[in-house]
Amino acid sequence: MADHISIRKASGTWVVRASGAVLGESSDALELTEGTSAPVIYFPRSDIGMSFLELTPSTTRCPYKGTATYFTVSGPDGDAVDAAWSYEEPTESLNAIAGYIAFYSDRVAVEKL
Repeated sequence: MADHISIRKASGTWVVRASGAVLGESSDALELTEGTSAPVIYFPRSDIGMSFLELTPSTTRCPYKGTATYFTVSGPDGDAVDAAWSYEEPTESLNAIAGYIAFYSDRVAVEKL
């Protein structure tokens, strides 16, 4: 793992909401911290209502984490394009986030309960 990235189990229970509707809740979330950036909460796919997410053609490449794929999140007030991402096949050193999804907190609500 890159020296500037750390992953640990997120304490407590976390919820993600779109337009107030709960998309998922987890007590098995992970917290990824990269450098001086704010921590990002990664939710296990099994704890997310995947019917609210639609894969988009968007991708980005991080030299440390791998290639991210993006999802549009559908909520009662409409769609938030590319509001979630996942590393389907992360780099070996960050394999802990495989099968997890993160969300942009400026597009959906990510909160600790």
